[in-house]
Amino acid sequence: MSIDKVISQAVAKAVGQLYGIQADPSTINPQATRKEFEGNLTVMVFPYVKAAHKAPEAVGNEIGAWLVENEPAVSAFNVVKGFLNISITPTYWNSVLAAIETDPHYGFKAVTDESPLVMVEYSSPNTNKPLHLGHLRNILLGSSLSNILAACGNKVVKTNIVNDRGIHICKSMLAWKKFFDGATPESSGKKGDHLVGDCYVSFDKHYKAEVKELMEKGMSEDEAKEASPLMQEAHAMLRLWEEGDPEVRALWNMMNTWVYDGFDQTYNRMGVGFDKIYYESQTYLDGKAKVLEGLDKGLLYRREDGSVWADLHNEGLDEKLLLRSDGTSVYMTQDIGTAKQRFDDYKIDKMIYVVGNEQNYHFQVLSILLDRLGFSWGKDLVHFSYGMVELPEGKMKSREGTVVDADDLMADMVNTAREVSQELGKLDGLSEEEISEIAETVGLGALKYFLLKVDPRKNMTFNPRESIDFNGNTGPFIQYTYARIRSVLRRAHEQGLDKADYTAVEPNEREISLIQALGDYPGIVAEAGRAYSPALIANYTYDLVKQYNQFYHDCSILREENPAVRSLRLALSDATARTVKSAMGLLGINVPERM
Repeated sequence: MSIDKVISQAVAKAVGQLYGIQADPSTINPQATRKEFEGNLTVMVFPYVKAAHKAPEAVGNEIGAWLVENEPAVSAFNVVKGFLNISITPTYWNSVLAAIETDPHYGFKAVTDESPLVMVEYSSPNTNKPLHLGHLRNILLGSSLSNILAACGNKVVKTNIVNDRGIHICKSMLAWKKFFDGATPESSGKKGDHLVGDCYVSFDKHYKAEVKELMEKGMSEDEAKEASPLMQEAHAMLRLWEEGDPEVRALWNMMNTWVYDGFDQTYNRMGVGFDKIYYESQTYLDGKAKVLEGLDKGLLYRREDGSVWADLHNEGLDEKLLLRSDGTSVYMTQDIGTAKQRFDDYKIDKMIYVVGNEQNYHFQVLSILLDRLGFSWGKDLVHFSYGMVELPEGKMKSREGTVVDADDLMADMVNTAREVSQELGKLDGLSEEEISEIAETVGLGALKYFLLKVDPRKNMTFNPRESIDFNGNTGPFIQYTYARIRSVLRRAHEQGLDKADYTAVEPNEREISLIQALGDYPGIVAEAGRAYSPALIANYTYDLVKQYNQFYHDCSILREENPAVRSLRLALSDATARTVKSAMGLLGINVPERM
């Protein structure tokens, strides 16, 4: 049992005996004592003042005295106003450390048959362009959140919805037919998703040229956009696709196959995957059917041009288009169909959509519409809304080809990791195979950590060079500390330093602080799951590593002559390494054994 729970239960028992208060231990949340005060954990006593009919200081002193008398883990206390600062018996920390050492799943809650089923949707790419930096933040947040929710005892299904149909797809298809002379990934030497992305950029370039030419002939911008022959052809292609035209469908299948091969290569290098992939081309018809059913029931309405809309004024919103006048569907229609299929496929207790904050309105409307169309779970869906990621030079634009490609960025990060590591002498004496493996681990770890350490709800700026720094709050700093600890443990094994009983050793201040930090891990994992925040895991790990480095600086380990003290410090090192590896694993980050 964690020291926090020990104290929570003891305080609950104390107020029961002292004041007749039936306190739930789960409502008592000890916090680390502030550094300017003496103690390890602090409990607020204000909730018990009224029942005790005494001043806060008196209540704190009575509870503290009861704890010293009745709870072996408590050695002393002091009271500051309504705050009870509790000192833990020094040798008790050794039992906390021993419990951490012997728990192979430390920090994690077991999944049982009764565990809730949580589905997490992330990635959600379009098949008209490769994955880019914005996708990376989405994918890493979704994958890490899935890991954290599983660690919190949930059954987790990781899903992806591929937007493989629509006008944007037809733009790439039309551009390939007109401007790419039958190019293939093999003939062009490009990954399939990159080739199709080039087609999308090409369409936009030619479209803008048409619009400019029409405006020069006297049309307004809106008139020119509507009259553009290229755009009209793209819409005609979309209608043919929806009608099942064999030629259009064959082109669509071929180009999508190129893209899926490219996506898979990117996902594999990132170390992410999915339990189930849905495709808009297979879900939008279910969405259209539900919309038409809602229309028949009077839940929606049709305008004179034939388009179908939802009136949301009663919900404080406006109106939402669900089917265009030509019968084609929109994203909202697809999401309705996908939601129906998911709940048909799985007994989902919670559905989480990992989508940027630019789509807040979309998911507000989706929740309302699902509820209106008879899906009882619609109002309970969770939109994990995260901020956008930009580069120091500003926003990225897919149509203009100014996005930062995910494949290029990962390659650049790995190359930069190799260069920086060599400059710092961290690769000396290693084979080329080891160097390549470490560069891959550090480069991708730096990228992932930098994108995950920021509060997901905030916009952020990604600076590649800054993320590779081996000092400060970075992935490489944490990875290097882990490798250092593993080196210490290897040397201890090589020197035949046998383990000794450390239970009677009285830990010093640095050792207690580190054990207490390790003891916080289960609570951090639980809070990260409640708050949907991988950043809590990232920053906890950084703080833990900082504490270990201070301990490593101040406390001799291998040269310590007292076997019991040395064993305590080796146990601390081992527990820290395992916790760092576990936490970084939740973020999808590997840690190198040597560096």
